[in-house]
Amino acid sequence: MVEAGTCKPSGKLRGKKPPPGKCNQGHDSDCCQEGKLYTTYTCSPQVSGHTKATLTLNGFGPGEDGGGRCECDNQYHNDTELIVALSTGWFNKKKRCMNYINIHGNGKTVKAKVVDECDSTMGCDSDHDYQPPCDNDIVDASDAVWDALGVYGDQRGEMEIYWSDA
Repeated sequence: MVEAGTCKPSGKLRGKKPPPGKCNQGHDSDCCQEGKLYTTYTCSPQVSGHTKATLTLNGFGPGEDGGGRCECDNQYHNDTELIVALSTGWFNKKKRCMNYINIHGNGKTVKAKVVDECDSTMGCDSDHDYQPPCDNDIVDASDAVWDALGVYGDQRGEMEIYWSDA
């Protein structure tokens, strides 16, 4: 088992205040704060057959908190699809695009397709919906993934999971 947090930060990004109405706080997303320093990463912890991560909730459709179109196919996706975005290091320059991962959490396992990057290197701008950079150990999942793991309503947001390439 490989523990998350074994890669070092690559830098800091200074937050800018989003223009009025420009940061979508759907799915309890955070908005950047003026002057706050956010840690950035170009790497993620090493992937194993049992990689520790934090599962977060993301919207992949137009106007949702996920920002723009997905990095892998330049499309929006429905939240009923079993899909995820991975932190920059795990996304690995699109090498995991359209491939599947197994997610283990809440006593269940689900197979989901990688369609996007949860950018750990940039944030606080229009391309990133004025949200801070992702941590380096994020699996950002659709509602359907959370449903498949049996996690509903207010229980969603952040959950420790383990994942592996399918």
